[in-house]
Order: sequence, then C-alpha cells, then structure tokens
Amino acid sequence: MTLVNDVMSEVDHVMAMVSLPEVEQAEKLIQKDKRIFVLGAGRSGFMAKGFAMRLMQIGFQVYVIGETITPSIQAGDVLISISGSGKTSSILELTQRAKDDGVTVIGVTSNAASPLGQVADAVITVPGATKNGSGIDSIQLLSTLFDQSVHITLDIVCLQLSRRDHVSNDDAANTHSNME
Repeated sequence: MTLVNDVMSEVDHVMAMVSLPEVEQAEKLIQKDKRIFVLGAGRSGFMAKGFAMRLMQIGFQVYVIGETITPSIQAGDVLISISGSGKTSSILELTQRAKDDGVTVIGVTSNAASPLGQVADAVITVPGATKNGSGIDSIQLLSTLFDQSVHITLDIVCLQLSRRDHVSNDDAANTHSNME
C-alpha cells in the first residue's frame, strides 16, 4: 500500500465514526437569525477559519474569534469551538466565558468527555489522532488526522446547511471573493 492509500484509509476510518446525530444536533443550532462565531488555536484555528469562510458563502453572519474586526459575542449567539484534545486552555477559557454569558456552544473535539465536550451544548466528536495522543492512532504527524477529518466534517455540515436553507452552488459562488 502506498502512503496515499494509508492516509485515505485513516481518514475513511475516522469519518465512519463521526456521528450523524451529533452533526444534525449541531446543525439545528446553526441558524441564519443567529450570529456565528468560530474559535480554534493552531491548525484547529485554520479549520475554524475555513469553516467560517464557507458559512459566509452560504449566507451566515460569521466571525472568527481573535480577528480585529470581530465584534463582542453576546447571549443568543453561537460559538463553535474546535480543540482536538478538548483541553486547550486558551480555547476552554474563552468558551467557558462565552457559555457563562449565554452563548450557545458547539464543541468539535476528538473526545466528547473532554472539558470542551462538557461545556458544549452540542458536540461533534471527530476521533482523529491529536498531538496529545487522543483519538485513534495515526501514521501521520501530530494532529494531522484530526485536522483532515474536521475539515471534511465541517464541510459536510455546510453542505447540509446549504441544502436545508436552499442555497445553491451559484448562490454561494456569488458571495465568493472577487478580489483574488
């Protein structure tokens, strides 16, 4: 087997373990009449930004925590926090603060029993290997398998949201950056 086959096999294995009911529960919390905020550190932060971009393209008002143009998060907003281990202190601190302020929290982590999973109103468990050793074993470095699987999982969430809200590919293309 080639490395490509090995990596694809790992991703397939993780994706087979992602729970559709968990994805659907999270989807119900992501509504057009809510402001959506995303949060992640390191590579999880990159996955969060990619998710935010896609949400914007399908018509959501979305912000990335930590960006200079991000407004204050308020009660009634939705925060999607991503942490492979579910223990990243900077993510947990901000997520708990938001939760205490009445924000609905969706956690994306490899471990639903983690502190992030416990704080969240809904959890999407993506059991790919993380840099701290949680999740399934991987031949890939650090959190690569988690990151790959989160990217795919959150793209599936966006696909479901676009279908639910009747957003076509042409609609999404109309919001795609024209400054490239």
